[in-house]
Amino acid sequence: MQAQALNHGLIVANYGRHFLVEATDGKRLICHSRGKKSLGLVGDRVLWQSSGDEGTIEKIEKRRNVFYRQDQIRTKSFAANLDQILILIAARPEFSSKQLSRALIAAEAERITPIIGLNKSDLTEPFALAWAWLKPYRQMHYGVLPLSLKQSGSVDRAILLKLLAGKTTLILGPSGAGKSTLINLLAPGALAQTSEISQALNSGKHTTTSTTWYWVDNDKATAVIDSPGFQEFGLNHINPAQLATYMPDLKAHAPDCKFYNCSHLHEPGCAVMAAIESDANPCGISANRYQIYSDLRAELSQTTKY
Repeated sequence: MQAQALNHGLIVANYGRHFLVEATDGKRLICHSRGKKSLGLVGDRVLWQSSGDEGTIEKIEKRRNVFYRQDQIRTKSFAANLDQILILIAARPEFSSKQLSRALIAAEAERITPIIGLNKSDLTEPFALAWAWLKPYRQMHYGVLPLSLKQSGSVDRAILLKLLAGKTTLILGPSGAGKSTLINLLAPGALAQTSEISQALNSGKHTTTSTTWYWVDNDKATAVIDSPGFQEFGLNHINPAQLATYMPDLKAHAPDCKFYNCSHLHEPGCAVMAAIESDANPCGISANRYQIYSDLRAELSQTTKY
């Protein structure tokens, strides 16, 4: 009996044990993993086999990267084969500097370009405070993009389209930052369509509990991926000795340390500690950023073994 031919496809949504796969002709169908484990991620290029109205994923092709978080209990993978991550925060509600830094570190570790978007620029005073607080990040290679998604959508859409063109970008951010507004701005009607798919799978109304891929342009060159919100962002997969290399403001000074294996915590001749902002050095490493490094280094040294 001749074996059935395998088809190329792209995972565009993950609903737990079900995957939505887009075939090369643009058609989409529900697929299941071969075996009990659901190993696929949105963004995966796969080989799949037809099985009636549905399909079976037979192979996941080699990934360029995977963006994920890891705590002591579990690993949560967001998506694969990314070019960029847009971390969307807002002037209100207040965002966590620790969570922002952790997401940036995870992106750096996978060599994925991070972008920070600060939404709600129409809230003048809160936005000014948030913009000032983000000064250390604006001075790094990230830059910070000011946005007012509800007030100046058409203007922001043009800016975003230029920034995202030809790339696959994961949208990440806390509840209330405006992720749904952003997705609807870039791909009108997309969330409503996703809700219909969720209901068809008896998984209830879509409230970003799944990760979903959206094409932004008709040529299918530009894509954004919506992701579930999160309360914590574990980094147990990061080697504590490598932590500073994933923080650009610290990394810039680390080569000048007296000791090659400097922890940047207590050693004499530490160039990182010498570069922390002070009255004499107001443009140095942010004290808040250094505290985040110090706390995270201690956390990883306790929980991770290498």
